[in-house]
Amino acid sequence: MASLEFDAVSKSYDQQHWTLRDLSFTVSDGEFLVLVGPSGCGKTTALRMLAGFEDISQGEIRIGGVRINETPPRERDIAMVFQNYALYPHMTVADNIGYGLKVRGMAKAERRARVVKTAEMLGLSAELDRKPSQLSGGQRQRVAMGRAIVREPQAFLMDEPLSNLDARLRVRMRTEIARLQRDLNVTTVYVTHDQVEAMTMADRVAVMNGGLLQQLDTPQRIYAHPANLFVATFIGSPAMNILKADLSKRDDQVWCKVGDYSFPLPASTLNANPGIRAALGTTIAIGVRPNAVTVTGGQYPNGLPGEVRIAEGLGSEVLAHIEVAASRVETEAASEAPDLPLGHTDTSIIVASLKEESLIARGERVTLTFDSEHIHFFDPQTGASLRSGAATAPSSAPTLADLSTAVQAAGAERVV
Repeated sequence: MASLEFDAVSKSYDQQHWTLRDLSFTVSDGEFLVLVGPSGCGKTTALRMLAGFEDISQGEIRIGGVRINETPPRERDIAMVFQNYALYPHMTVADNIGYGLKVRGMAKAERRARVVKTAEMLGLSAELDRKPSQLSGGQRQRVAMGRAIVREPQAFLMDEPLSNLDARLRVRMRTEIARLQRDLNVTTVYVTHDQVEAMTMADRVAVMNGGLLQQLDTPQRIYAHPANLFVATFIGSPAMNILKADLSKRDDQVWCKVGDYSFPLPASTLNANPGIRAALGTTIAIGVRPNAVTVTGGQYPNGLPGEVRIAEGLGSEVLAHIEVAASRVETEAASEAPDLPLGHTDTSIIVASLKEESLIARGERVTLTFDSEHIHFFDPQTGASLRSGAATAPSSAPTLADLSTAVQAAGAERVV
């Protein structure tokens, strides 16, 4: 085991555009860290730099406190599990698992003993003499895992290892990977674009976007206290509803107005979100998760009126897509929402999560209210949370001139 450290790591391929900017975090001994984000956010680049497959443009990466920027991949004592398994088709399962040990010159008897032990751990004992073409997708993934485990490395690196599996098998395999990691207690960095994998497997989650680290925390805290609008809408399914809201003060009470719906904010909410008082008299963005929306049939004066556009029955819940007269805030998650033509430019679709027995129907007129204790508040310009102590993404990165100077000074690093 060993700790892994990224210290102000940046990456540019052409000295004009940043793929990764000022990435800094530490993975503790035995920790399971998941890097999650959309395609092109820099998560795989970060993993490949850690593995030694990509040069580091600026900053340092350390394993066990030792700088490894110039260390060849084979000398880093880490094992990587790839998306496409990377198995040798002409070798048996036993030979695939033990190939790395053979290359390192381990005696045949000891190699065989470790392969058998690893195969037993992975439920592959009966498959040792078979070829990869004779295995299912899940079994191939176990072989790839076995090849990493048998080496007993300081750290595991996993690059979207479950993306080629069907949905049911992904659920099973993510449980197995999480169990194995905890049994082996090996420091692990896992890359995925699937937030469900991130939230169910990780000790901590690093949310990335645009080459920047947006937030690093436990899955529960990231869900409950997103640092900015991107994290708020990326984590959680269905995505958080984001709306424009006006803040005002009347009779020593702070009020929040969404469309024609006004509601007071309790002292506990104001204390948890000190940025609200500074934003009085302005328009902000509020976020409401689908399970914090209450839907009442009919039209009532103390709520936000709307019309049901879609009611999706999912067995355990009903997701109601409701059009309301309130201005929306455009976010990246908005592009993933159902393509529902809106009646007016100042209307929005709010998704509400309802109980499975709900009889709500398309075209029904309803009234929405929000649980003010579970509303999230954001600066609409910067996207930053107005909550106390919320960490946001770095607002700037080293200049490309700084990058070139640093690379030249380092001597061993280069920008490609």
